[in-house]
Amino acid sequence: MSWTPDSWREKNALHIPADYPDPAALQAVESELSSYPPLVFAGEARTLRSSLARVARGEAFLLQGGDCAESFKEFHPNNIRDTFRVLLQMAVVLTFGAAMPVIKVGRIAGQFAKPRSSPTETVNGETLPSYRGDNINGMEFTTEARLPDPQRLLKAYGQAAATLNLIRAFATGGYADLRNVQKWNLEFVSGNPQEDRYRALADKISEAITFMEACGVNGSSVRAIHEVDFYTSHEALLLGFESALTRIDSTSGKWYDTSAHMVWIGDRTRQPDGAHVEFCRGIENPIGLKCGPSLAPDELLELLDILNPRNEAGRIVLIARFGAEKAEAGLAPLVRRIVAEGREVVWSCDPMHGNTIKTGGGYKTRRVDAILSEVRTFFDVCRQEGANPGGVHFEMTGQNVTECLGGSREVSEGDLSSRYHTHCDPRLNASQALDLAFILADRFKEIQKSTF
Repeated sequence: MSWTPDSWREKNALHIPADYPDPAALQAVESELSSYPPLVFAGEARTLRSSLARVARGEAFLLQGGDCAESFKEFHPNNIRDTFRVLLQMAVVLTFGAAMPVIKVGRIAGQFAKPRSSPTETVNGETLPSYRGDNINGMEFTTEARLPDPQRLLKAYGQAAATLNLIRAFATGGYADLRNVQKWNLEFVSGNPQEDRYRALADKISEAITFMEACGVNGSSVRAIHEVDFYTSHEALLLGFESALTRIDSTSGKWYDTSAHMVWIGDRTRQPDGAHVEFCRGIENPIGLKCGPSLAPDELLELLDILNPRNEAGRIVLIARFGAEKAEAGLAPLVRRIVAEGREVVWSCDPMHGNTIKTGGGYKTRRVDAILSEVRTFFDVCRQEGANPGGVHFEMTGQNVTECLGGSREVSEGDLSSRYHTHCDPRLNASQALDLAFILADRFKEIQKSTF
């Protein structure tokens, strides 16, 4: 079937606001965006696909994390740095524990819009459109703020560009040098129950690098020691924005969405005949696909036939998000069928979205124990069904927030109100993310022992 960056407009597009007050203004903004420079490059997306093919073969691990929904208000270089630093810290722990490369993909530089369960919300008897993310409308509960504003798309592009510029500087400018592993992590682990484990790990890394340099291997000349590859991703929800940034690669002659290296289709927008699947089938980027309790094996195969008809490794990341209690029953039939059909996919675990609860005080939160339980179940099911547990996908921040309950540095229900800053869903803080990294590393070590 023929495809263009705009062929999705002929399909049913769920969770895209249709109530822009001035459709002509929206069209003008999308046209302006189509003339802007790409945010990422096709060659980078191809490199990520090659790395994900290694993940599919069990030769690497995917670490994907970042904000639930980026905001204009919290846009600050320190926040970008801190999120980047936590992901580096987790990657170091995982690389050491898994004894394999860790592919680092941030939910950053474009993760603004979020699908909502209801198009409206009511407060004190007043009903207004729901907040859909800063690139659509404002969080303030006023009629003016909740109107979709196309100018927000331009601001989102500018923020994404600035974020990417800073991340590239961190990734290649010396900040991520493993020889600085002690320096850029100490303030995050100080006071954490995992502090001693992390210091011991960092000491081993430093000793290994010193030994290599003594043997004549100059750390400055080994790129993997002083630089990292870091990729961006977000949900491909606002298709007008995505299609405006979709360009033909001059090298390959193929279409790439240059808004991010990887985009994913949400659990609410994965209809095989829907607009989001239509758009994603035509771009060459790696595509994530959220897999929830309502997804049957036959429908998953139909989606793979559409999105990856040539069954290419590194093209598809299946992101399981069932909730701790439903994970085993929901995931096992999918993995079993995909393995039996010989489909080339990366299996990743999103232990966040299926474990959201609401407290008596009205706070949306998640329990760290439930998150860890789903991750363990994911590993067990994948191994039992003959698949590689290839990655994790989670919502976190480098800020010291109190949004998820539990963790080794305990966050109680009474603590939630002190630093609850999320614009949408609750996120792990740096300490809780470190807990997750060590538990994953321990799980890899258990797997390695059982293999030999």
